[in-house]
Amino acid sequence: MQGPTSRVVSAPSPQPDGAINSRDKNLDEPTKYQIEVGEKKGWRKALAFLGPGFLVCIAYIDPGNFESDLQSGAEYKYELLWIILVASVSALIIQSLAANLGVVTGKHLAEHCRTEYPKAVNYVLWLLAEVSVIAADIPEVIGTAFALNILVKIPIWIGVILTGFSTLLLLALQTYGVRKLEFVITGLVMTMTVCFFAELGYAKPDSKELLRGMFVPQLRGNGATALAISLLGAMIMPHNLYLHSAIVLTRKISRTPRGLKEACRFCLFESGFALFFAFLINVCVISVSGAICSNPGISQENKDKCDNLDLNEASFLLQNVLGRFSKILFGIALLASGQSSTITGTYAGQYVMQGFLHLRFKPWIRNLMTRAVAIVPSLIVALIGGSRAAGNLIIVCSMILSFVLPFVLIPMLKFTGSKVKMGPYANSWIITVITWGIGGGVMAINVWYLSSSFTKWLIHGSMVMGGKVVLGICVYATILLYMALVAYLTLRIDRENTYCAEDDKEPVDTTTALELGFKSVEQAQAEQQQNHTCHALPRDDIVELQLPRNSASSR
Repeated sequence: MQGPTSRVVSAPSPQPDGAINSRDKNLDEPTKYQIEVGEKKGWRKALAFLGPGFLVCIAYIDPGNFESDLQSGAEYKYELLWIILVASVSALIIQSLAANLGVVTGKHLAEHCRTEYPKAVNYVLWLLAEVSVIAADIPEVIGTAFALNILVKIPIWIGVILTGFSTLLLLALQTYGVRKLEFVITGLVMTMTVCFFAELGYAKPDSKELLRGMFVPQLRGNGATALAISLLGAMIMPHNLYLHSAIVLTRKISRTPRGLKEACRFCLFESGFALFFAFLINVCVISVSGAICSNPGISQENKDKCDNLDLNEASFLLQNVLGRFSKILFGIALLASGQSSTITGTYAGQYVMQGFLHLRFKPWIRNLMTRAVAIVPSLIVALIGGSRAAGNLIIVCSMILSFVLPFVLIPMLKFTGSKVKMGPYANSWIITVITWGIGGGVMAINVWYLSSSFTKWLIHGSMVMGGKVVLGICVYATILLYMALVAYLTLRIDRENTYCAEDDKEPVDTTTALELGFKSVEQAQAEQQQNHTCHALPRDDIVELQLPRNSASSR
């Protein structure tokens, strides 16, 4: 039974060129662009949910991950594999919470931020979200350029320019519907899996050492800490949380308590299935790099490549040690990674813009906007410093993502842990402890690493004392501002009530009323009736953003 739905209609605002004008629709009507889940049972229901997890898992196997993986394997062999295991498990928990937020509330993370926080805070969060999208796009630009250089010998700087247009071809797949796009992305993930498993078969790493590195935590020196932060930043992508909370809205589910619970469970299983492939790929990359660079019989030339290993050098290293076919496999996997990652980054950026600013651009325009900003630094670095400098830029971007992560993670943890927003689907105390432990660990490592590294640089640097004082004041003031914003987001009490579900003909009892924070059953029933109108479903704006009309449906 569908409850009544009310909408607040505001005067239309002018849209910038290329923006998609919102249309006043009867949102009670079912949309033909959503993927129907309905009352399917068993594997049919599981297949209906299959797809968003693979779009999300691409961010965990993008060129930024490969760069960090290669360097960690070359410098520390298998010793940092435990970071990949911890990050993968953490990613599964966090991504499932992002999916739950969208499923239960019918709103994605950026929209919750817009309605919950003051304008000034919203603009800061929006800018940081855009920074995360751009910082994720730069490695994809460089990775695709490296792949083109490996496969067809195109110079890096030309490959950087070509990446501004290559993804538009794959974005054209969206005209055939989200299922086709999800199948293509899934195929690209499987292609990467096969390629890297073949590489692993060539490299033959020591299985005992590999397992020890995966389950025995250790960090040797400041360089290992920097790589650990880079690995963590490359694994848990801030923009991915915005993407996952929105992409689940493409599924048309039953909004009864049973339907919501089943949807959350299937999203967890589907995300775990997809992220397992991402975990295997990352383990393969580190293991191949570690096995080759720790080989006692490696030549001095290849040893020098291991000391400064980037995506481009890795291809020549694989060719020299494992053969030309291995280099081609690596190039194919890298190209698949760069192209598919850019598609998901484009959609994440679109959801961020729509959620924070109420602006929706056509995907190809949004892609060119983000790509133009990402190409400029990539092109400058590639022209001035070559492939090595471009590889270092990828590491810097991964660290930026790690520093931005708390400003996305904290709001999401607050929202998913709030009964005001999630009702009975709010996080349990166990999940709350685990996720806040993850977030607190990331923030503590970020602040410690930045402050300690900067302090050492100030003490041992050659800058004049006056310059050190001015620079020190600026940097430490920035760190304090960083911590103050984190504290504000953490301590602020959520106010916007977004929980909404059909009652499924079940009355509200005393236990349920108390769980939802009400003083009496009567108050809970009155609030429940009002909350049937808390948001409009289905979400045609999100659905059509992801699922534009194809030629048949538009006719």
